[in-house]
Amino acid sequence: MRERTDNRKQRILDVLARRQKDLTIVLNNIHDPHNVSAVLRSCDAFGVGEAHLLYTDTPFPQLGHKSSASAKKWVEMKRHKSAREMVEGFRATGHQVLSTGFGPGAKSLTDWDMTKPTAVILGNEHDGVADELQTLVTDHIYIPMQGMVQSLNVSVAAAVILYEAFRQRMAKGMYETPGLTPEEIQDKFDGWIKK
Repeated sequence: MRERTDNRKQRILDVLARRQKDLTIVLNNIHDPHNVSAVLRSCDAFGVGEAHLLYTDTPFPQLGHKSSASAKKWVEMKRHKSAREMVEGFRATGHQVLSTGFGPGAKSLTDWDMTKPTAVILGNEHDGVADELQTLVTDHIYIPMQGMVQSLNVSVAAAVILYEAFRQRMAKGMYETPGLTPEEIQDKFDGWIKK
């Protein structure tokens, strides 16, 4: 039993050492709880420890306790009431803020340097990113596709975007050096060990 506990503690420390403090996703009015859970699962899988929530026309959906929803235990969620304050907050910390979509200046996912501090905004399943955010964020990112259908489910799009960020960051060795300070790792460890 003690060995299992020690293994779990070490695994938590290993995961926290690879968290990318300066890479995040913004969920903007995503309705389907399965999509939200899947996005959070991708965040956890690719070392994103924090997701931001901007829900202006719908309440945040109730997430279940199934395996995909369990990722919410490992990904911190920060709620925002003001789109402007959220975007300004990202920019103040040096983040490039990208919105998914096909605006006039949209660039392919692979053309963006995802090793920079980055926040990617994902819009809802029906209307995309809210108009208010579209006026605040002029940098658009899209996933190049070769088929007749030119859109992906929002949770699939999040996984593809986060994988590209992961690929770029792995190539630069960014998962080799802790993105969190020792104090931040200890603080998160203390919280996680109770879960």
